[in-house]
Amino acid sequence: MVSEVRNQSSVATFILVGFSEFPHLQAPLFLVFLNIYTVTLVGNLGIIVVIRINPKLHTPMYFFLSHLSFLDICYSSVFTPKLLEILVVEDRTISFNGCMTQFFFICMFVVTEMFMLAVMAYDRFVAVCNPLLYTVLCALLVAGTYMWGGLCSLIITYSLLQLSYCGSGLMNHFGCEYSAIISVSCSDSSFSQMACLVISVLSEACSLLITLASYVFIVVIVIRMPSKGGLRKAFSTCTSHLMAISIFHGIILLLYCVPHSKNSWLLVKVATALYSVMIPMLNPLIYSLRNKDVKETVRRLINSKLHSQLT
Repeated sequence: MVSEVRNQSSVATFILVGFSEFPHLQAPLFLVFLNIYTVTLVGNLGIIVVIRINPKLHTPMYFFLSHLSFLDICYSSVFTPKLLEILVVEDRTISFNGCMTQFFFICMFVVTEMFMLAVMAYDRFVAVCNPLLYTVLCALLVAGTYMWGGLCSLIITYSLLQLSYCGSGLMNHFGCEYSAIISVSCSDSSFSQMACLVISVLSEACSLLITLASYVFIVVIVIRMPSKGGLRKAFSTCTSHLMAISIFHGIILLLYCVPHSKNSWLLVKVATALYSVMIPMLNPLIYSLRNKDVKETVRRLINSKLHSQLT
């Protein structure tokens, strides 16, 4: 399908501008993003390993958390390696096929994470309000998020493949983000933009509605709890998730609510860097630093390693 659509385009490669307008910042930005990416990989892989080796963590909440960590690794790895590359090499090109492939995966993983956070909110509701049904439909819920993310990404990517691309192929971005791809198209992109708008609004509205409805029910149930200890425990299970949701949706809304004028491209690049590079690093910190079970498992792992080295 890609080869057929490529016939409509005279552009074989795109040139990624990245942050080249700030040449003195190339080396510092490389070191910053490299360190963030390293922490992202270590932190999220660490959470997956900790959840796998500790039987106490084999619960729906940690099942969803392990998938969230997997998604963080995936969509961080779609953008960050190319970003690091264009910060240190002169060749800033990306092939047409490579660009569309990059967009497909970043779109799929971001939409999937959006709904994974919503499913985790529903999971918090079930855990607080009806613990006896705590293990119901976990696998189906996770499968549904991946399927919806893949479907949304497939539709938008297909709409981009129907466009023609001509001219210099200069893309004022460090990756193939939607608005950057549209900016180098020389054909009518109204259908693609409408498809993207409908899917974005539908996905954002549905995920937020699920999240808000879940937490409204949680608050109602918690207020009726006679035990203050139960109240504290219920809220403690929700605060980390609320923090992650606020950061993720806040940055996504910032990115797609700004006008795509020339003056806003720096903001678009910074916002994209925040959700594709920073958020995957923050999620393991948010969940692990506020979670006693995770911290206890990590502490026991470190102590066992130290003990084995000493003996």
